[in-house]
Amino acid sequence: MSEPIRITAPAGVAPAAQYSHVVTATGRLVAVSGQLALDEDGEPVGPGDPVAQARQVFENLRRCLAAAGAGFEHVVKLTFFVTDMAHMPAIRAARAAHIPDDRLPACSAVRVAGLVSPDFLMEIEALAVVPDTDPA
Repeated sequence: MSEPIRITAPAGVAPAAQYSHVVTATGRLVAVSGQLALDEDGEPVGPGDPVAQARQVFENLRRCLAAAGAGFEHVVKLTFFVTDMAHMPAIRAARAAHIPDDRLPACSAVRVAGLVSPDFLMEIEALAVVPDTDPA
């Protein structure tokens, strides 16, 4: 199985501490829509609690990736939409529980005025690339 190539410091670009600047991979693309802190019954998890919400969002991402035959090891890009940048440590901690520091994907963080409901503090989407496998 081929591994994504992660480039944390392209020539002339300041090194990244919390993400990879560039990730390249070959295979089947898996796009996961932005996930919110909803339990499997569609109820909000942890209103006002960024730690609880980040954990739930990453669990939802894990389930979505698995449904497509992928895992966090295949994630090449994460996009964080947050209502307050103060929630980033909670997101990073939840991400670290699933993705080791030496396999960080490319990431973007966007502060937004609000999400679909004021109960939600963050929404996270993922792009993954699952290596092509030989059907033989």
